[in-house]
Amino acid sequence: MLMRTDPFRELDRLAEQVFGTSARPSAMSMDAWREGDAVQVEFDLPGVDPGSIDLDVENNVVTVKAERGALNGEGDDSKEILAAERPRGVFSRQLVLGENLDTGHIEASYDTGVLRLRIPVAEQAKPRKIVITSNAQEQHSINA
Repeated sequence: MLMRTDPFRELDRLAEQVFGTSARPSAMSMDAWREGDAVQVEFDLPGVDPGSIDLDVENNVVTVKAERGALNGEGDDSKEILAAERPRGVFSRQLVLGENLDTGHIEASYDTGVLRLRIPVAEQAKPRKIVITSNAQEQHSINA
């Protein structure tokens, strides 16, 4: 398949992802690690109303959307905004998960500005022992 690339378009896309724009804020920061039989993922979403967080899973893609509303006092002529450095608007992030994770049993919680996901490893991806028999009817186990 032949694909045409535009290096300047890719550079613009990368800059928007890292720094964001006023129309589209930067992506939320994330940490991920495996702990036992699950993958743990944390997203930083300080100042976000928990009711604005939307979490969807489709075809092993997890999409997190959240919104940080307007600055308190924005639009009020009696208030003078001195600094407005935190990005506002809708944040979105997608994670493509491997087939070895069980997307049907994702657990999510939001506390102190951090969205936490627990994604269990699928049963078929967990290590298991396989019993091997031989003609001598001796049984040996091998870790798979």
